[in-house]
Amino acid sequence: MPNLVNVKFDNQSIDDDSKLGMRPMQARVFEKRNEQYLLVKAPPASGKSRALMFVGLDKLINQGIKKVIVAVPEMSIGSSFKTTDLMSHGFFANWEMDEKYNLCQSGSHGKASVFREFLTNCSAKVLLCTHATFRLTLKDLDVDLLNNTLIAIDEFHHVSESGDNQLGNCLDVVMRNTNAHITAMTGSYFRGDTLKILSTEDEAKFKHVSYSYYEQIQSYKHLKSLGIGYHFYRDGYLSGLGEVLDVSKKTIIHIPNVNSRESTGDKYGETDAILDVIRGGADGELSRDANGIYHVPTILPDGTHKTLKVADLVDDGQDRPKIQSYLDNISSPDDLDIIIALNMAQEGFDWIYCEHALTIGFRSSLTQKIQIIGRATRDCEGKEHAQFTNLIAEPDASSEEAAWAVNNMLKAISVSLLMEQVLAPKVNFNIRGEIVDDEGDYVIEINTWDKPPSDHAKKALENRDTIIAELTNDTKKLHSALTGEYEPEVWLNHHIPKLLRDKYPEIEDDEIVRLSEIFLTAMTVPAVGGKVVTGKELPDDAKPFVPEDDNEPYTGPETGAEAEPDKKFLLLGNKFVAIDDLNINLIAGINPFQKAYEVISREVDADLLRIIQDQVRAMQSDMDIEEAMLLADRIVEFKDEHGRAPQTGSHDDIEHRLAIALQKLMVWAQEQANKEVEEGQEQMSFREEL
Repeated sequence: MPNLVNVKFDNQSIDDDSKLGMRPMQARVFEKRNEQYLLVKAPPASGKSRALMFVGLDKLINQGIKKVIVAVPEMSIGSSFKTTDLMSHGFFANWEMDEKYNLCQSGSHGKASVFREFLTNCSAKVLLCTHATFRLTLKDLDVDLLNNTLIAIDEFHHVSESGDNQLGNCLDVVMRNTNAHITAMTGSYFRGDTLKILSTEDEAKFKHVSYSYYEQIQSYKHLKSLGIGYHFYRDGYLSGLGEVLDVSKKTIIHIPNVNSRESTGDKYGETDAILDVIRGGADGELSRDANGIYHVPTILPDGTHKTLKVADLVDDGQDRPKIQSYLDNISSPDDLDIIIALNMAQEGFDWIYCEHALTIGFRSSLTQKIQIIGRATRDCEGKEHAQFTNLIAEPDASSEEAAWAVNNMLKAISVSLLMEQVLAPKVNFNIRGEIVDDEGDYVIEINTWDKPPSDHAKKALENRDTIIAELTNDTKKLHSALTGEYEPEVWLNHHIPKLLRDKYPEIEDDEIVRLSEIFLTAMTVPAVGGKVVTGKELPDDAKPFVPEDDNEPYTGPETGAEAEPDKKFLLLGNKFVAIDDLNINLIAGINPFQKAYEVISREVDADLLRIIQDQVRAMQSDMDIEEAMLLADRIVEFKDEHGRAPQTGSHDDIEHRLAIALQKLMVWAQEQANKEVEEGQEQMSFREEL
């Protein structure tokens, strides 16, 4: 690290980001660089890693911070934080990563001792490690050593406030026992398991900086739109792959987990078959170079012949380090054409030339979907459009049902890219809680409670999957219950209340009793063919409560065999409240695909994202329709004066309020029109009956 102790930078707003070599998002983050706790929420490919470099260097040079520790979820992401020249673009220092303290390199040994050495006895300023190394080292580390450090946690959605989340526990220890600064970065501020990332108390300590994909795509020079396609096949994904794979596009192909329904169970056989699809009958031999990269002859859509460079990240054998090193040093579009990956090349992976993220198999995690989409949405010369394609076994449903689920998923993805917080797990508070309804949602009755449940009780209900998993994962207790050694009263009066009080100490005793009854009833499990007896018979058509598991063992069909249909995809489309209130159709068309069909989205560009953002902001507003109607004349005056409609998010509070009113009026008008249509249909039906 150069000696720049005397370099100062004042707290002025950065209006011309080119002075410091910053993108708009990075400049926005840098303006908050003096905050002790900083949470950066920005979509994949927006430049969060470099934003951290700017903030980290300022803290080292101007704020008295002595060390910077960067923690990433996996080693492959570490390359985003390598030594970087910032001064030639106008910044006052370069980011220098001493290779000894880069613990994300393959072959790194003695990581815990190197970590301690970094904090106690070396001149290096930056250490890079994985989340696992950070939390494991912290167990045996004097936490005082983290005083006067900056801890940067990349992909912050890996943290949760759950007491079982080790990274979350480490964060809690650091925040309560040191003066360390924390910069958290994430492209999706939510978790697939519905747990909160931070407690309300801790989240209030962070200064939030949000930057949406709408803002990002507006600032891009080249990339202008994103397309999303769901393609459903019947006869094995390999038979349909050739129709969705455009070999002229820079593509990452994510194959399914070997235990998933879509997999053949032979990941190496699938890789070979995909290479054959890429080849497409072209003449010439397939070869592999010294870097482990395949050279595959193919025929492009225009009929010309070309040899493609293909990286295999499925095989985790001896060539993997060479391939990863090659990928880390790509500097030209000609260096690579296609990547075939299994559980890799997802979050944090940087290949700016990627145009197409082609994912095979169902992915229930919305976070994972956003991360995969982010691989293709980096701005790059010659790339005007990015594409996400999901190739899935045809669900056991009509194309209309599938289209409805796809539209909900498209809305969820779009809202997530806008960094808006309207997504939440769906909990139906309707009927008695001993069954799972036909759509797979666990249903709980609360309308007979003496008083509405507290927020803490609702939180326990929302996190029921995790609570039940903790209860049923204690195999000794569960076996005792199944064999009758434990009476239901033991669970009702001891095990369940104890866990609830440990996790939610704020819940009152009367609610503990209610919740214990609900969770005891929900613990109808298929384990060893038994169930926890509740003292009453379940309906004949009741289904046992089974937490979703995308990695459940499954003997997949042979290559080319018919895939067994299921409704997981349809169920996922119904998992988010508020999405149904977002009144927008994002589907451009439903087309034949093999023996099934495909559902194609409209192009997600800046204009469409603005429309979605306006609707979301209106949904979040407490303005009622009466107030919106009172502002109608003001909206007309604004349009006449400015030649455009008012926009939400405007720095002018009056314009923002008018934009909210406009959205409320538009939704209200649509609802009235729908009501008139329904009433007309009812009258027509009545006349026909007469």
